[in-house]
Amino acid sequence: MIMISTFGCNNGLILSGARVYYTMAEDRLFFPKTAKLNAHGVPEYGIWIQCVWASLLCLSGTYSDLLNYIIFVVLLFYIMSIAGIYILRKRNPDAERTYRAPGYPVLPAVYILLAVVICVSLLIYRPLYTWPGLGLVIIGIPLYYILVRKNKNRPAVSREGTSQPQ
Repeated sequence: MIMISTFGCNNGLILSGARVYYTMAEDRLFFPKTAKLNAHGVPEYGIWIQCVWASLLCLSGTYSDLLNYIIFVVLLFYIMSIAGIYILRKRNPDAERTYRAPGYPVLPAVYILLAVVICVSLLIYRPLYTWPGLGLVIIGIPLYYILVRKNKNRPAVSREGTSQPQ
């Protein structure tokens, strides 16, 4: 059952990850070839990259190890996403709300608090798994700003494969 679940999860990660690569490439933050869609409107190169990456991860260790490596970083991004609800509501109080946050403001705050507790616990009790993930995220921050600065005056790639001024 775990293998079936893992393969199903891989399928979703491969398909959604390829779309992330596609969007990053449109913003000139990833390989330009991944911004191109094939005849079926699918980011084919991104799917192949994500397929190879997911396969390597599956073959690299136990399911428990993989889960331990990613859960900390995933929780960090969930915390930032949910914190974004508060930020957006403060910055744009009159904006149309197309998404309702159930139990706002208490329930999202409880989630953030519990996720922070889990992250701190993981840093203390599973440091060999959490610190490498945190290191990758920290390395990615300056890399992002370097790429943004480098590509500031270059036109973005549109969905049709042509350039658009930014």
